[in-house]
Amino acid sequence: MAWQTPIVVHPPAADGGRRVTVRGRDVGVAHDDGDLVEFLRRAGLGEADIALDDPHLVEWRGGPHAWGTPGG
Repeated sequence: MAWQTPIVVHPPAADGGRRVTVRGRDVGVAHDDGDLVEFLRRAGLGEADIALDDPHLVEWRGGPHAWGTPGG
């Protein structure tokens, strides 16, 4: 199996939310960085382990920190 980042933030949906998966498990839809951090905390990551800009930890599909409607 190919290596994959443990956290994937999927492209923004029509409502601006972004589906988040941790180790292949859907953990919810985030609408901002705060939601994302909360999902990661609930998934067992400690605050010191959460680095949203670390490409080895988080794969941003559709652009990093892009919250809102696609193209808008």
